[in-house]
Order: sequence, then C-alpha cells, then structure tokens
Amino acid sequence: MSMFKNVTIGQHIPGDSIIHRLDPRTKIITASFLIVLLFLVKGFMGYGLVALGIAAIIGASGISWRYVLRGLRPLLVILILTVSLHIFMTEGRVIFQLWFLKVTWEGLMRGLMMGTRLILLITGTSLLTLTTSPIQLTDGIESLLKPGKKIGIPAHELAMMMTIALRFIPTLLEETEKIMKAQMARGADFQSGGIVQRAKSLIPLLVPLFVNAFRRADELAIAMEARGYRGGEGRSKFRENHFQRIDAIAFSTVVVFSVIIVLFF
Repeated sequence: MSMFKNVTIGQHIPGDSIIHRLDPRTKIITASFLIVLLFLVKGFMGYGLVALGIAAIIGASGISWRYVLRGLRPLLVILILTVSLHIFMTEGRVIFQLWFLKVTWEGLMRGLMMGTRLILLITGTSLLTLTTSPIQLTDGIESLLKPGKKIGIPAHELAMMMTIALRFIPTLLEETEKIMKAQMARGADFQSGGIVQRAKSLIPLLVPLFVNAFRRADELAIAMEARGYRGGEGRSKFRENHFQRIDAIAFSTVVVFSVIIVLFF
C-alpha cells in the first residue's frame, strides 16, 4: 500500500526558486497552455521538445527529479492499460499476431504517443501544486475567475472548493492507507483473487473512508466558521498578487515555445 505515498498531486514543497516566486496566475495559465499544447502536438519531436521544456522547469524549481517521477508510479497500471488498448485495438499493418491479438505498427505508435502524452501531462501539471501553496492557488484561481462575477459566477467559493479538493487528495490517500492496514491486521485480503473479488473486497474500505471524509469536512467547516469565514465578500488579503517582469518573461517564453511547437512539430 506504499503506492499512496508516491502521489505528488496536491502536495506542496516550499522553496525560493524562480518558479516558486512566479505569480500563481502565471503558473495556472502556463499549466493550461501545457494541457492544450499536449493535445495539439502530433509527433514525437514535438513531445520531445515539450519534455525538454518541462525538464527545464523542474531544474529551475529545485525540486528533486526522483520526487517528481515518483508521482508516476501509482499511474503505471493506467499507462500500461492505455498503451495496450491502442496497440491491440488499432487496425493497420500487422507486426505480429498472437492468437486473436494483433499488434499493428499504427497501434504501437499511437499507444506510445498516448503514453508519452499522459506522462508529460501528469508531470507538468503536478509542478503547479508542488511549487504553489494552497493559499496562492486559491488567490490565483479567484483572480482569474473574477470577471465572471458580473454574470453571477461565485469566483471565491469556486476557487476555495477547487483548492480544498486538491489539498485533501494526499490526506484522503493517507486515510485510505491507514484503514487498509488496520483491516489487513484484522485478516482482510485486498490482493488475492480476480478483479471482481478485489473490487468486492474494497467495499468495506469505502464506508469508513467516506465517514472520515464527511467528518473532516464537518470539522473544516466548523473551524472556518469559528475563524469568522463568511465567504469572499469584503475579504482582504494578507499578500496581494502582482505581475512582475519575471512573470511577463515566463509567459512570453511559454507562448512563443507553444506556437513554435504547434506550427512546426
């Protein structure tokens, strides 16, 4: 069950690097550019350039490569399944055939591209939470959604909910691990049997997990009310976000980089 410790999404590593000091709005917009870019790239050359860009960001952030790549371990099953489905389910030139399963050249290329896209997507977006604190994320999302207030979009409440959801991913995974270990000590078996049997064995895990999740949500609501939280109206901020020269340089670099990749790769 140690795989839960490898999840990096929702975790934050404090630091004083250039990436940490960027305005949260710059990082949110950059992450959005990355997501769109990965769906526009059509070849391995483009993915290679995106990987170099992400590598440069990781190096500038000062975060350990081992820690970033460790976040991919819990998703190995999804990656393998995605690649396998494309390899065996895509029609084209047959490389070899095993019984009724055909491995095609087109399926192999598409599977590798989808796997590469998922790896880059997870690695790139995880850098957003790793280098940005929950408070900064809330302020950044709220600021970006602020124009929507004119048409009734509750910017502050939406930003708060999204940030709390991200923040509690590691907490819920830690709770899951504790409950699984407690039930395994009482004789529960989560690893033997087929897929259906394993799914059934998870049912006793979900009940206490949901109970704990609702309990934590209630405690958080009481704590926020006790501290005078009444929503976003009239609230001031301890630190105001300001776009600086480094934000303009970073944003311009990402835009130019993205346009070059889309046009030429």
